[in-house]
Amino acid sequence: MALRLLYLIFLQLSGWLMLLVRSDASKDVEILVLRHQLVVLRRQVARPRPSWADRAVISALARLLPAADRLKVFVTPSTLLRWHADLVRQRWTFKRRRQGRPATRSSVRSLVLRMARENPLWGYRRIAGELSGLGYRVGASTVWLILRKAGLDPAPRRTGPTWSEFLCAQASGILACDFFHCDTVLLKRLYGMVVMEVATRRVHLLGVTDHPTGHWVAQQARNLMIELGDRAKGFRFLIRDRDTKFTTAFDEVFTSMGIRILKTPPRAPRANAYIERWIGGLRREVLDRMLIVNARHLRRVLTEYETHFNEHRPHRSLGQAAPLRALPDPVEADIEVIRRDRLGGLIHEYAQVA
Repeated sequence: MALRLLYLIFLQLSGWLMLLVRSDASKDVEILVLRHQLVVLRRQVARPRPSWADRAVISALARLLPAADRLKVFVTPSTLLRWHADLVRQRWTFKRRRQGRPATRSSVRSLVLRMARENPLWGYRRIAGELSGLGYRVGASTVWLILRKAGLDPAPRRTGPTWSEFLCAQASGILACDFFHCDTVLLKRLYGMVVMEVATRRVHLLGVTDHPTGHWVAQQARNLMIELGDRAKGFRFLIRDRDTKFTTAFDEVFTSMGIRILKTPPRAPRANAYIERWIGGLRREVLDRMLIVNARHLRRVLTEYETHFNEHRPHRSLGQAAPLRALPDPVEADIEVIRRDRLGGLIHEYAQVA
């Protein structure tokens, strides 16, 4: 950087020496031309962006001008002073020692915020005590400041249970439902309806139609209750969004069985994350990879995908088991494996040879 500055200074000095051999008249004309060019540029450029070298040259030369002449430069006096201060600051780069007590380590701040979010009932003094048990000597007032800066209330109760906490605690008694759509090769939009048992991840594809009326949706709910049979008594909640296709008749099918309807907040798909994730998987694995001809074709595809999902597809939340298939006993010896194709080879399943 220093060599570059010296080179630029050399070029500028060479240009200035060339001016000495020129007549005063030619220099006066050039000054008038340059001043007019400057006026034109000021009309077209809102704010010039000089480089650090330009700033250094202008700042140094401007200090040689009388105070009145400095106003004629295209930058303001305060800008010149700021440029000069920046050059001085870059010259003296030694680090200044911070005053006061040392800042809390970022790892400790992250741990404080983690404890606050994972334990809604803990206040700042409780968190400070937990840190002491881990060997961190952090004052309660420091914890209070960390929580306030992060937008968290240091009071004992910051929020109610989140959707994630609620779903995990109540998963065994939750049904989740939603609609999805698919456009055929002739650009006709079809709608499908699906319900998931959250605890086991088992899905029920209820039907496909091109016009999901309230009567049709309510009938699909009745069909689901018939399919569940006595197991329907084990469910306590049904999560759905605020789609107008879910009518009062639809809700009454579930409330008559003692199942409470939980409506997700507007524009909050994560509140129904399990079924939204399933619909996303259906699109990525099937619907985005094949052309659907009509409603009959879509029903056949969805039926086969439902069988694959419930009887074979592994799930991390189930320990890699499938909703309707437990994991086999571990094997030590080599086994023979065969591949089964579904949907014309779009999906592969692997199984041991009997």
